[in-house]
Amino acid sequence: MKISTRSLYGLRLLYNLALNYNQGPQQLSEIAAREAISEKYLSQIVIILRTSGLITSVRGALGGYLLARRPQEITVLQVIQCLEVELLVTQDIDVNANSASDSLFATNEIWDRLHLAVSDTLGAISLQDMIDIPQKARRVLDYNI
Repeated sequence: MKISTRSLYGLRLLYNLALNYNQGPQQLSEIAAREAISEKYLSQIVIILRTSGLITSVRGALGGYLLARRPQEITVLQVIQCLEVELLVTQDIDVNANSASDSLFATNEIWDRLHLAVSDTLGAISLQDMIDIPQKARRVLDYNI
């Protein structure tokens, strides 16, 4: 499995929008500068995210981008599904009882389980969970004996 830079950067973009949720539209140029990502590349990503309904845009001098839903309602899986062609690349093999070997059945079962585990994991992590991760890590580091 390989996640493209489109998904990596798209997730960072949405993380920034989630951090600033309810604080008005965020300008793409500011996010691009903060994340050290090409604004031109991010502008291509926002088209996909807007079309998929994950973000909305506001025109004008004070315009920019907003999450279309609350951060806890958008999962990492949803983000990657809209930005990737396939989440997991495996060979699509037609398995029929007459021609398939035991090894083919066994390996297909492994790929199916892997796909399910990855999907379940990414589907269980929301943008809000991503915001909470650094805060939880800081609490652990701040613990004194």
